[in-house]
Amino acid sequence: MRRLALALALLAPLAAAPAAARASSDGQPISLGLVTPIQIVPEAQGIGGFRFSLIYGNNAFVKGFDLGLVALTSGGVTGVQWGAVSIVGGNFTGWQGNWIVSMTSGSFEGLQMGLYNQANHVKGLQLGLVNYAVTMEGVQIGLVNIIQKGGMLPVFPFFNFSFK
Repeated sequence: MRRLALALALLAPLAAAPAAARASSDGQPISLGLVTPIQIVPEAQGIGGFRFSLIYGNNAFVKGFDLGLVALTSGGVTGVQWGAVSIVGGNFTGWQGNWIVSMTSGSFEGLQMGLYNQANHVKGLQLGLVNYAVTMEGVQIGLVNIIQKGGMLPVFPFFNFSFK
């Protein structure tokens, strides 16, 4: 715990750097946190680089690499998201790989992995025990595969697909 506090104290000046040194539309370059709101970058701001959330992190968006036990993003993610549970409130482009849950409320483009995967529209591949998409342009591989509209079948074991 002391090491984490020391690391946060040493990296805190990055969050307080002058505005000219930061890319405002791309977010802050780095965020480290224990649980929201104990994180370098406030949850209303985005990250354009690297976010590490030891237990739980929440930010407006992430462009880059997102690592944490539980990661929540109110907006979109572009890049890689890895941990136990990741929930994205917007669109996702890249790789979302989690041990338990990978969820995206908007469109997902890329590779989504977890025990349970969910997205509104998927363009790519879902690998998991249970995969769910409202619509899809790609393939699902898992025990239960659900494509609500336009899939080979609405529910199918082992694989399902839809190409428009």
